[in-house]
Amino acid sequence: MNSSDASRYLSTRGAPAGLRFVIYAVIALVLMYLDQRGRWLESIRYGLQAVAYPIEIALNSPAAAWQWSQEVFEDRAALQAENRELRQRIRELEQLALRRQSLERENAALRAIATPAVDVVEKYLPAQIIGSEFNSQQQRLTVDRGAVNGVFDRQAVVAAGGVLGQTMRVGPWSSEVILLTDPEHALPVQILRTGVRTLAVGTGRRDQLSLPFLPLQTDIRQGDRLITSGLGGVFPAGYPVAVVTDVKRDGGLPLAQVQARTLARVDRDRIVSLLWFTPTHPAAPISPAQNMGGDPAAKAIDVAPPSATPRGAAPRGATP
Repeated sequence: MNSSDASRYLSTRGAPAGLRFVIYAVIALVLMYLDQRGRWLESIRYGLQAVAYPIEIALNSPAAAWQWSQEVFEDRAALQAENRELRQRIRELEQLALRRQSLERENAALRAIATPAVDVVEKYLPAQIIGSEFNSQQQRLTVDRGAVNGVFDRQAVVAAGGVLGQTMRVGPWSSEVILLTDPEHALPVQILRTGVRTLAVGTGRRDQLSLPFLPLQTDIRQGDRLITSGLGGVFPAGYPVAVVTDVKRDGGLPLAQVQARTLARVDRDRIVSLLWFTPTHPAAPISPAQNMGGDPAAKAIDVAPPSATPRGAAPRGATP
């Protein structure tokens, strides 16, 4: 009787449970011994593993897939949050860099504006150009400073390189600036090399001035630099204005024909500066207290209409 027959016999004969357990244990030990010695069950085990593997994969796949997807989503969320933080940091750094560059350019512009007449300057106010009008009839700018910033009519305006113009219409938050090149503007100037004084008149062309009141024998030549003479009550003496570019002398005319190019340059930040002078200087703003003091000339200057000739802009044909 083999082990299988014994098992069927015990099950059919109703052997006691304890005896059946002993017999099963003996059978198991015999099988284990035989498998250990002769690997009898190796092929059976291999077959069972082959059958069970797909079932194991099928049972484990949902859990593994879920865990993998959870890890992917968590990693993606972490990466997205990190990317947002990095982008925000980059934006902040870019803004800081742009601000620094802007401040550096503004400081450079203000340093370039400095002139030998700085001893009479009480305050500089940087202003940005927000509008412009350039044609043969008008050469004007609009800046983002007005009466709320203390800006007043006929106030000196300079840019990198030299004199730019003066305010002519002042609003609450912005002001209009008439440039030296405006055909309605004339500025008392001095030839730096010789000290000869004359008027520089706007031509209606950008960067171009004319000196129409110089006699033929005047000592002036190409390359001469022009500075403010201090006359006119707007600019003190010594501010750079222009450089002479062309001198023509026609014997049939009583006056020389002289052209000059302005030195003031507006950089890409479009920054200019408004000037306040010390109270003892003629170009200092007139305070309300002085206006109420009964000075007719001061009152007349203050209420002059915008279209009137600006202070310091001598009429054409006037003697400097």
